[in-house]
Amino acid sequence: MAFGVSALTASTFSGRRPAGSGDLTVETHGIAPLTADQRYGHPARLFTVWFAPQVNMTGVFTGTLAITLGLGFWLGLLAMVIGTVLGSAVVAYLSTWGPRTGTGQLPNARMAFGGLVVVPGILQWGSSIAWDALVGLFGGEALAALLGIPFWAAVLIVLVVQGVVGFFGYEVIHRLQAVLTVILFLTFAVFTVKLVGGHDIVVAPSVAGADLAGAFVFEVTIALSLAISWASYAADFSRYLPADSSRWQVFGYSFAGIVLGYIFVQAIGIAAASVIGEHTAAGVHAVMGGGLLGGLALSVIALAAIGSGVMNDYSGSLALQTIGVRVRRPLSAIIVTALAFGLILWLHAADTATRFTDVLLLVSYWIPAFVAVVVVDWVIRTRGRSTIDPGTEPTGRRDAVAALIAFLVAYAVAVPFMNTTLIQGPVATAWHGADIAYFVNFVVALALYGAYRSLTRSDRRF
Repeated sequence: MAFGVSALTASTFSGRRPAGSGDLTVETHGIAPLTADQRYGHPARLFTVWFAPQVNMTGVFTGTLAITLGLGFWLGLLAMVIGTVLGSAVVAYLSTWGPRTGTGQLPNARMAFGGLVVVPGILQWGSSIAWDALVGLFGGEALAALLGIPFWAAVLIVLVVQGVVGFFGYEVIHRLQAVLTVILFLTFAVFTVKLVGGHDIVVAPSVAGADLAGAFVFEVTIALSLAISWASYAADFSRYLPADSSRWQVFGYSFAGIVLGYIFVQAIGIAAASVIGEHTAAGVHAVMGGGLLGGLALSVIALAAIGSGVMNDYSGSLALQTIGVRVRRPLSAIIVTALAFGLILWLHAADTATRFTDVLLLVSYWIPAFVAVVVVDWVIRTRGRSTIDPGTEPTGRRDAVAALIAFLVAYAVAVPFMNTTLIQGPVATAWHGADIAYFVNFVVALALYGAYRSLTRSDRRF
């Protein structure tokens, strides 16, 4: 029996679409699958749409955590690269689904979860708001310091600007990120020279033995959480590509954009941790020496926050539709932006570094299990088919319930392995802070749901 299939085709979820590259019309089209004649573009544009959002102060300050944990420069860099590569590979793979289905990542997940996609959908919607807050925090601080206005007013300006871009949608976002890729790369390269100049960047580890091993694993997890957090967004930004787009090109350009962007900015954080470890835009301004260069730094930090925030607004708008809220995509993007305002004020009110780390981890712990479930369903469902229409695919009620159970059980099993100030799992504590919850989450969901689908294969119609 089909369970929740037709929800993708509701009239509210269709609408006006950009007709091609450079068409900056307001996109009212939502989660309804795009037909073959509505597609355009080349996979190469995925590089800039994934590179620019990573080049912001969230990535820089994530890099500083490697030094805070006591890893030193080289071990911190190695742990960061490992986590980034693993997380980016997942996002790049999921990005290949966009051209094959013509719809976004959460709508695609309806094939596995059926109507119960509302659970990961709500989590994704909440995660979009949380990520909006993480990047908007630094943008607001930068603009407040630059213009001499209250923090809340600066945050409001940043959110209004990115809300406008999110309102216009897919093509405007792609165009913005292409421009920002050049601007942000050049300016952050200049900042790098200034930030690390005159400082000893190759610092030795400050912990040893089991504490060092625990810190290394924890840093891998932090870097992984940053990259894999895009997994539930992945196909959102490739769904307009033609169905015959090269899967290797889609994967390659997406992977390169995320990996190079994150390694670039996190390496800056690791190298400059001793001078910007206080996690404030004002700290960056002081390091830059104030004046014109300091003002330029603050301007770019605010701009970078907008570039990353629009991705969260856009995917959040699709998530809200996926859970069944029948509101036009532009309006749902504005709702996500507005809700981020309160969370930004909360992050700014106390120990930013601690709250930053907690939110960074907590908003993504659910994603590996989500990935495991949808990948199992996808591999079975698409075998022998180059394209697939999620709007017409059947999802049995039993299968949807099994997917949700595997998803929830995997999260519960992973809790003892978590390491945050809110959740200090006994295993993570015993292992000197080593947090492997993401890996446990993925493996358990893969084993449970994979076993279920293998045992019930004789009942399959696909």
